[in-house]
Amino acid sequence: MFASPAFAQAAGTGAGSATAGLIAFVPYIAIFAIFYFLMIRPQQQRAKAHRAMIDAVKKGDEVVTGGGIVGKVVRVMDGEVEIDAGNNVKFRVLKGTLSDVRDRAVPAAANDLKG
Repeated sequence: MFASPAFAQAAGTGAGSATAGLIAFVPYIAIFAIFYFLMIRPQQQRAKAHRAMIDAVKKGDEVVTGGGIVGKVVRVMDGEVEIDAGNNVKFRVLKGTLSDVRDRAVPAAANDLKG
């Protein structure tokens, strides 16, 4: 009457269904690969370069802390550095809070007044 008879479809063979399942995952694998090469890998490389820069800090280097304080390294301990911020103001910070080590080889700008 209102119900039509349901006919079972032929079940796929093992090889056909396995290939279809694998093909369904190909877009997900491609998206993960794109994210890895465009986002994850560059971030890991930047973190590795920053870690190497922090580990190479030595006495006399000019550093910038995460809070924006610029000073010269006076002493290097295991996990800390002592920084002279000028006018004989010294403080200790963790190495992990250093955001940059300034290069001494870069010349000052031509319009930079030294006084």
